[in-house]
Amino acid sequence: MHVIEFEVDSEELKTEEKVLTPVQIMGLAKVDPQTHYLVQIEGQHQVSYQGKPEEKIHMHPRIKFITVSTGPTPVSNW
Repeated sequence: MHVIEFEVDSEELKTEEKVLTPVQIMGLAKVDPQTHYLVQIEGQHQVSYQGKPEEKIHMHPRIKFITVSTGPTPVSNW
C-alpha cells in the first residue's frame, strides 16, 4: 500500500486509504464530527462538507483540510 500524507488543522496525518469520508478524516484527526464539519482547502478555493459527512473524498498527497465548529461562537463583553 502507498502512504498518503495529508493535513487537518495544520496537523500532518497519514493514511493508506485512497478514499475517505469527512467523518473518517475527522476521526483520524481526533475531531468530533458531531460538533464539527470538514472543509477542504485548495489554494484560495474551499470545499465544504457541511451536511455531507459520508461523501467520498479521493485522497491525494498533501491534501489539506480544516475543521469548523458547529457550536455557538463565544462572545466577549467589553
